[in-house]
Amino acid sequence: MPRFCVNKNAQPTGEHEVHNLDANCGHLPDSQNQHYLGSFPSCKEAVQEAKKTYSNVDGCKHCCPACHTR
Repeated sequence: MPRFCVNKNAQPTGEHEVHNLDANCGHLPDSQNQHYLGSFPSCKEAVQEAKKTYSNVDGCKHCCPACHTR
C-alpha cells in the first residue's frame, strides 16, 4: 500500500496538500514539513486521515490527482 504524508504548511489558498510518498512526486514538502499519515489503499483514505488534524485538505494534483479538487 502507498504511504502518504500531508504538508504541515498550508498552500497560499489555505489547504494542506496530501502527497503519495511512493509516487516520486517532485512537489513533496521538505521532510521537516511532512506529517506522516501512514499507508492507505488510496489517497481518499489518506485525505480523511489528514482531516483529523487539518480542516482544509486537498490532494496534490501531481501525485494524488484523484483527490485534487481545487
